[in-house]
Amino acid sequence: MNFTDRMSAGYTGEKGPLFGLAFKTAMLTLLTLGIYRFWAKTRIRKYIWSSIRLGADTLEYTGTGLEKFLGFLVAVVVLAVYLGLVQIVLFYFGLHFVVEPQTEAEILMQMGVIYATFFALVPLMLFASYRARRYMLARTRLRGIRFGMDKAAWGYVWRAIGHGILTILTLGILLPRQTFFLEKYKADRSYFGDQRFEQGGTWTRLYGAMKHIFTGIALIIGGAVVAVLNSTGGEPGGVAMLGFVVTAIGYVWGIVGYVYYTVHSFRYLTGEKTLAGAGFHAEPRTGKVIGIYLLGTLIVGAIAAAIFAVIGGLSAALLFSGFEAGVAPGPFSTVLFIALYLIVLALIGALALVFITQPIIAHYTQTLTVLNPVALDAVAQRAHDAGADAEGFADALDIGAAV
Repeated sequence: MNFTDRMSAGYTGEKGPLFGLAFKTAMLTLLTLGIYRFWAKTRIRKYIWSSIRLGADTLEYTGTGLEKFLGFLVAVVVLAVYLGLVQIVLFYFGLHFVVEPQTEAEILMQMGVIYATFFALVPLMLFASYRARRYMLARTRLRGIRFGMDKAAWGYVWRAIGHGILTILTLGILLPRQTFFLEKYKADRSYFGDQRFEQGGTWTRLYGAMKHIFTGIALIIGGAVVAVLNSTGGEPGGVAMLGFVVTAIGYVWGIVGYVYYTVHSFRYLTGEKTLAGAGFHAEPRTGKVIGIYLLGTLIVGAIAAAIFAVIGGLSAALLFSGFEAGVAPGPFSTVLFIALYLIVLALIGALALVFITQPIIAHYTQTLTVLNPVALDAVAQRAHDAGADAEGFADALDIGAAV
């Protein structure tokens, strides 16, 4: 296998065009009471996909808003029936939702219904995540050749639940095992044309990416122990306060450590994938990813705060002048304020896409290299995939908001 030949990936998307597209489609979504969001997501994906370059070729997204909308309607019906059956089973065991719980027993009953319903939805959420990935691959082309994925969603569901339980029971120690085998399950069932991806490597190699998570946990536990042992009533002393500070540092360290884990596990897993004799190399950087999140959040937050301050000031002035004149706010004023609030939320969503999501996609893309790319010349076309529910379950369960 010749890995001396390399082909770099790139990203050509720009802030202005994406912002205009995202804000315009968000406004159309508001005007249609949310119905246009399926077409909005499709148009944004088409822009982003066409901005991802691999050598001289770009990706193509062929999904449509109509098939996503129809898939959503089907998923809503299925979910309604499923949740109805869940509530019937809970009612059979004496559990039902209480609108305004008054007693401790009613509060516990309501909590039991909420948690039981959530856990009943977990398999469908995992099912939806696999089907969403399958749909996106089926609607993605490179050089006119389709990507694809096997129909194996329920196999993924039971594996994800089993690995998740093991990870929880081992207090996170087996997280690398979960990450590796779930990615391997998906990768080994993914295709480019008539050629299948293969995920190599071993799950134990991911433990190096866990070092900052383990450090954060150690700081949290150590700081908590110090704080508890030195807090004997009254005001905590200097040593106890130091323990609280160490615990806070450990918490932040753990969050950064999880980002480090996701970035480095992606690097390792990508480097161990092969396709028809071609390989891959990825070099995303944790510092860059965190920097994009922080800078993007500051920019979006500052703009949002300034806009809300202006709207709040105008609203207060109008209300004050109205009260002075003895006129209470009418329905028109209420509708106007709600409309302004929703428009600002649409603006914030467009800004987040431009200053956070797109730069993250660009960074991951620009640090990707295909090894021995000539091997892909022999890939042949695959049959068209109907797309099943077209991410309908992901949209219905609100886990399909990502581009």
